[in-house]
Amino acid sequence: MWVALSVLTALAAASVDAWTKKFFGHRDAVTMAFYPLCFSLPLFLASLPFVPVPTLDTTFWWCFGLSVPINCLSFVLYMESIRLSPLSLTLPFLTLTPVFMLATGYAVLQEAASWIAVLGIVIIVCGGYLLNAPSAQAGLLEPLRSIAKEKGSLTMITVALIYSFSAVLGKKAILHSSPMFFGVFFFVLQNFLLVTWAILTGRAQPRHFFTVSNASKGLLVGALYYLHVVLHVWAISMTQAAYMISLKRLSAVFGVLYGAWLFREEHVSWRLAGSVIMVAGAALVAVGG
Repeated sequence: MWVALSVLTALAAASVDAWTKKFFGHRDAVTMAFYPLCFSLPLFLASLPFVPVPTLDTTFWWCFGLSVPINCLSFVLYMESIRLSPLSLTLPFLTLTPVFMLATGYAVLQEAASWIAVLGIVIIVCGGYLLNAPSAQAGLLEPLRSIAKEKGSLTMITVALIYSFSAVLGKKAILHSSPMFFGVFFFVLQNFLLVTWAILTGRAQPRHFFTVSNASKGLLVGALYYLHVVLHVWAISMTQAAYMISLKRLSAVFGVLYGAWLFREEHVSWRLAGSVIMVAGAALVAVGG
């Protein structure tokens, strides 16, 4: 059951990215972030009364308090990444999160890495090379240089680094509460804060957002975002977090397929192969880390 739920989580996550980019990719990152957050907020609020409230201690509150601003920043940067560059050159770099977590996990949770995790890192690097393999005609190191030239890729690497901190904090908060409570309560607050900030600063004009056309598109991405979160916390509550996250990284593969379908992105075969290899490496890091 958790395997099916994890794969569906990956598909839902990639779907949010693809359709948000398709509908709103011509706008700025804050506008892109506004739609899935604003239109999913009522769904999270409606779910909150049905979620049991566990006993909450000081550890939960400081982890939760740190996670909210970190995730608000990372979500806007995430939108900026997929706005700037093709999905097939951005989403695969989310697989770097467990690599960075080797350091943050050790610092916060005293979790040490293993040789399997190191092997996974090597595999991820190989996969990242394949994403830009066609540029190897200009030199063997050119695929790696291409990563540095792609602004969206660099931004997503930054997001992966931020996620390595927020994931560890979130895991600690879940250990001191429950997966479902943390998931719903967290996204109620995160969505509310970002939507309110966007409106108060003038970055989002409600009269433009709630036209019939924009509202229908917003309802779709909002529902997908809500589904992504619910599937995530449901799946992660049924198995070890490392196993679930490993399968969720299939969102990178689904993202490449979406890129080919919706945006006619180039070199799909190379990027699909690279993303599959990076997901495999991330799985080794997550399980062996």
